[in-house]
Amino acid sequence: MIATSLFAACGLALLTVFVLLAFLAVVMHLITEAFPESEETVDSAVVAAICGTVATLIPGARVTRIEEEK
Repeated sequence: MIATSLFAACGLALLTVFVLLAFLAVVMHLITEAFPESEETVDSAVVAAICGTVATLIPGARVTRIEEEK
């Protein structure tokens, strides 16, 4: 009798976790649909780091355009 109730408690706990995770997944999906990812802009610190690195590696060179490859 104790083993049966232990299995029932474990099964109920497992089912509860799955239901909770499914609910959270739906909430996360709704949030990402409501607030889509905005266009990424290049941070000024990143631009300064790239320009500094290029100037160090290739003296006299100038960075004219920075594009992200996808």
